[in-house]
Amino acid sequence: MYPESLRNLIEGFKSFPGIGEKTAERLAFSVLDADTEKVGAFIDSMKDVKEKIHPCKICNHLTENEICEICSNKLRDQSTLCVVEDPRSVILFERLGSYNGMYHVLNGLISPMEGINPEDIGIDKLLSRIKENNFKEIILAVKPSIEGETTALYIKKILDGLPLRVSKIASGIPIGADMEYIDSMTLERALLDRKNIE
Repeated sequence: MYPESLRNLIEGFKSFPGIGEKTAERLAFSVLDADTEKVGAFIDSMKDVKEKIHPCKICNHLTENEICEICSNKLRDQSTLCVVEDPRSVILFERLGSYNGMYHVLNGLISPMEGINPEDIGIDKLLSRIKENNFKEIILAVKPSIEGETTALYIKKILDGLPLRVSKIASGIPIGADMEYIDSMTLERALLDRKNIE
């Protein structure tokens, strides 16, 4: 029905999460209608993201430098470390503007059913970082799901005996909810009402 190049573009858009046939078609026709310069800039920005963005050497957040802006900012609270499951969570908390500590980004969550173990999500790097720094509190800000709870309890267990407070963000976030879909007020309240892990 469509010329091959347009069909390929539609299929390319459909490969992204949350984009179905109709949205992919609209996006493809938008590219077709856009001027060449605009399309070229868009292509360049996609290439830049793939070539320049990589994990921060310290915290695993996204950066174009060796160390991200958060880790290199000496004005931030160096005594608090917020542990999150992916870089999108860092961006969510930063948008709130109510947290001024440090972050550590895991490579996902522990999920034995899917064969994802502690070593697969970089727990060893987190533990090394905690032992090398003078953190007074570790905040576990992972989604409230079976995987999130498993990960939080595992981290709490390996930190037992260290002289620091281990807390997790409070309830109010629905079980199984993706962090990126939670409204900012709920997320901010959950951060402020965080509880010690028993």
